[in-house]
Amino acid sequence: MAKEVLSGLYQLKVPIPDNPIGYVLPYLIPGDDGYTLVDSGWNTPEAFAALEAELKEVGVSFDQIKRLLITHVHPDHYGLAGKIKEVCGAEVIVHQRERDFIRSRYRQPAQLLERMANWLIENGVPEDEMPDMQQSSMPARAFVVPVDPDTVLWGGETLDFGVYRLEVYWTPGHSPGHICFYERAQRVLFTGDHVLPTVTPNVSLHPQQQGNPLGDYLASLERLMPLEVEEVLPAHEHSFPDLQGRLREIIEHHDTRLDEMLAIVGDDGATAYDVASGIIWTTGTFQSFSHWTRRAAISETLAHLEYMVYQGRLHQTKENGINRYERAEPEE
Repeated sequence: MAKEVLSGLYQLKVPIPDNPIGYVLPYLIPGDDGYTLVDSGWNTPEAFAALEAELKEVGVSFDQIKRLLITHVHPDHYGLAGKIKEVCGAEVIVHQRERDFIRSRYRQPAQLLERMANWLIENGVPEDEMPDMQQSSMPARAFVVPVDPDTVLWGGETLDFGVYRLEVYWTPGHSPGHICFYERAQRVLFTGDHVLPTVTPNVSLHPQQQGNPLGDYLASLERLMPLEVEEVLPAHEHSFPDLQGRLREIIEHHDTRLDEMLAIVGDDGATAYDVASGIIWTTGTFQSFSHWTRRAAISETLAHLEYMVYQGRLHQTKENGINRYERAEPEE
């Protein structure tokens, strides 16, 4: 059922069938020339029908949607974008960093798969487990109708719809081109997956997300800290009021996880696979995970390990082509 958040602005609820996430929360924003939709949902008949029904419930048809803002191009946010574009011709808008993933992930993934195989082996995945992990994200392509964006954002823009004005915040970490939208006058923040009320998004280092993604993510959290917000509007779970309190909780969570991983590295060193398999994850044991979830756990572990390399707490070595992490020697 659609929930009115502000005058004419609705939180929708679109199911993600056969997925533990359950649903995504798109937002319908009124404007002088029609409506803007923030995120779309996973491409299944059930999801499209639910979206259409909720629009009808609030008296809006697809042909009134003029813009589709995508917080990032993961399937549950971007999956229906192409179908919505076909139905109503809405302007599709993403961050410029996300545009680059549409071809490599959803249209021509062969090169990415080759890079993924090498990356898994380099980070300690046993050769007999590698093929299943390498292919584990490919089924998600069935839930995406890819479409190229009409407009790309960089962060710092203001999107003025006449009724509401959204300030664009580039918040990399969960995805390199993740963006949030702040309505300053109404003190609401659309956070996508960047800030969720009870769970933390996966922050990964992988072939398409290099550098220091956990550092980027924590810096993005800090960037939101000064904002005056009365209602946080995330893409999953539910809305909530205390932005700053939740930001502090997420930062503390990652501090704890860093210490846990450092303890597993111990005095002998370890690969990302070793550390991931030793962590007590909130969603179960590494051994119980699907191939996709194991890969996500390794990617998230690697983001934390590399963050500690940047901090000077660890250093990376390579033995027989395998990356290992060891405690850094304390300075004299």
